[in-house]
Amino acid sequence: MSQDLRELFKSERSREYPMPEGHEARFEARLEQAFRQKTGRPFFWLGIAASVVALLGMAFWFFQKDPVLPVGEDALVEEQSDTISSPATLSLGDLSPDLRKLEEYYTASINLELASLNISDENREMADNFISRLSELNSEYEQLNEELNEIGPNEQTITAMIKNLQYRLQLLLKLKEKLNELKSSKNETVQASSI
Repeated sequence: MSQDLRELFKSERSREYPMPEGHEARFEARLEQAFRQKTGRPFFWLGIAASVVALLGMAFWFFQKDPVLPVGEDALVEEQSDTISSPATLSLGDLSPDLRKLEEYYTASINLELASLNISDENREMADNFISRLSELNSEYEQLNEELNEIGPNEQTITAMIKNLQYRLQLLLKLKEKLNELKSSKNETVQASSI
């Protein structure tokens, strides 16, 4: 009953299994037909898509660059008159790239939150209170910016400007939260009265 497996595998390897006549030719014909159908078009569309992406990237890069000032005597006169009438003002973003990113982040977040507010007649009074506080913080930020230009950059002014931006964003988030609470409580009272 017991057989040596090595002998069994040797005998199986030595056996030859003949292939049907013309099998290799039919197989090659099928391969050619399959590859002929798949080649050509996908790479064509892929090239077009890559070209469109490259053109969009160049257009985006081109429009993100600073505009080139006109060259000539008129341009020099305009530049000199601008610098004489208004001295160069410094902002928080002009001090370092990190502060620029921070300022842009907070101002974009503040603008996004302002744009997403849903103010109605029921919540207008509460929203007006928050907005008036926001305008106070905005005027304080402008005063801090003037201080930055008069005294120069220092740690206290920079910290105060960053905290001002943070307070404004927190104030808007709190307003949004209060508006959502007011809306949900109104929905609950409407549902309770309809039951």
